[in-house]
Amino acid sequence: MTRTIKASEFKAKCLALMDEVAASGDTLVITKNGRPVAELKPYQQPREKNLFGIWKGKIEVIGDIISPIDGLEWEAMK
Repeated sequence: MTRTIKASEFKAKCLALMDEVAASGDTLVITKNGRPVAELKPYQQPREKNLFGIWKGKIEVIGDIISPIDGLEWEAMK
């Protein structure tokens, strides 16, 4: 749930609001003169971008991918 707060109120209650956002997981929109200027939301650790195993369970190897292909006729060559 997103809540809106004036910048002056945010300034007065900043640390308490940070604790509240961290505990609730909700986003807080900070406004100045009635216009949104900033957003305070809980920090999330970035996901690890390890590509090892990304295709596991999504592709299937059909046939022998190790042996040389000399002398084999491909379907595309027919």
